[in-house]
Amino acid sequence: MAKDRTRYVCQACGAVFPKWQGRCDGCGEWNTLSEEAVETPRGPGPAARAGGGRRVEFVGLQGEAPPPARIPTELAELDRVLGGGIVPASAVLVGGDPGIGKSTILLQAAARIATAGRRTLYISGEEAVEQVRLRARRLGLETAPLALAAATALRDIVASLEQEREAALVIIDSIQTLWLDALDSAPGTVAQVRTCAAELIRLAKSRGFALVLVGHVTKEGTLAGPRVLEHMVDATLYFEGDRGHQFRILRAVKNRFGATDEIGVFEMTERGLVEVLNPSALFLAERRGNVAGSAVFAGIEGTRPVLVEVQALLAPSAGGSPRRQVVGWDSGRLAMLMAVLEARCGMTLGMNDVYLNIAGGLRIAEPAADLAVAAALVSAATDRPTDPGMVYFGEVGLSGEIRQVSQAEARLREAQKLGFTAATLPRRLARGGRAPAALDGLRPTEIGHIADLVAPFAARAERRAGRAEAAKPGAAKAEAVEAGPAG
Repeated sequence: MAKDRTRYVCQACGAVFPKWQGRCDGCGEWNTLSEEAVETPRGPGPAARAGGGRRVEFVGLQGEAPPPARIPTELAELDRVLGGGIVPASAVLVGGDPGIGKSTILLQAAARIATAGRRTLYISGEEAVEQVRLRARRLGLETAPLALAAATALRDIVASLEQEREAALVIIDSIQTLWLDALDSAPGTVAQVRTCAAELIRLAKSRGFALVLVGHVTKEGTLAGPRVLEHMVDATLYFEGDRGHQFRILRAVKNRFGATDEIGVFEMTERGLVEVLNPSALFLAERRGNVAGSAVFAGIEGTRPVLVEVQALLAPSAGGSPRRQVVGWDSGRLAMLMAVLEARCGMTLGMNDVYLNIAGGLRIAEPAADLAVAAALVSAATDRPTDPGMVYFGEVGLSGEIRQVSQAEARLREAQKLGFTAATLPRRLARGGRAPAALDGLRPTEIGHIADLVAPFAARAERRAGRAEAAKPGAAKAEAVEAGPAG
């Protein structure tokens, strides 16, 4: 008889190892390997039993299928991220930091779907039913016909869902709290999360109801448990933002029924999460256009153009190692951009403490933000404000060239809608390049090298220095002495 063996699974990334070791080679984390029992298959192997199957039907590429039906959540920003609503028989994973608003937005969406006449079940593994009721009363949702339950045993949950014939939406809050007694591992481990999620997804596909799973995140911001969980679901949504900030960003990092990297913007209030239909205006509401170190970036998040303010501050370094503090952008890309400004434009930035911030709590990942960040850095270094009516977008290469970015016309239209009058963007290609459509009241300035961006700031700084020198006391008298007596 074959013996059961053990293996060691990383609780952070799901990597499997035959023996214990202190550091996971997959993700680099320490002390994350947990022992799990693996039952050795008995009897004939899978190859010997592979008989009696049905023939798989193959079809051609031609043909059309109707778009999937949607369950609208009545939250426009959430529907935008999902691609138009929740698809029946689909599985959605929602992750985010504790207290960021995952349970709040799902309770709001569940209450609206239930009010629309669809059978909606909310199963909480972290809170009691009375705690969910308290939140619903605070949000003004206590009259919604929502079915609540508090359970963590997977067998009980599956048995209850199998008896539901009209369920349209099932929310599990959270998947890390569920456990299956057939496994020896504790709740929240890789084996438990993977097995419970797989069973719930199988049930959702067979019964036809939409399944929403809430997942915890680690201190690095990634979903706790195996990464295979993200491959099992149809859509993965992340809540971004600081709990001390009123804005919340819901981002789709995976969506089989819609666009990826689509975002929805919400504002946390006493009545729950409120949709922000015009994020650009809200992100720029507190902007002051006459301060050095500020530039407006015209970005694209999914299919939505968004304008945000990039803020940079340079200060003399007090110690031997200058600080680089970045919020909302890639710190490695900041170091590269500073090196380009020093090597290609002769600027001296390395001995200063550099602080960079994307205002509003939004995290920018696209390279098109390079030009706006460069404008903010140059403005801070020369102490000259940028044009308050100017937006920037473009990728900066290592040789200083400004490279093309996608959807330039959508960025310019968003800037025009918010009242901006000028834009600095990459020069169109000599062959096959197409200039963006002309927009009334918006003056585009095309540049091909980072030096073209730095030159106006340097010229203004020199003129300012010349005027300051001429205004010094005794300057006119010194010029008269050098000229000598007249006649």
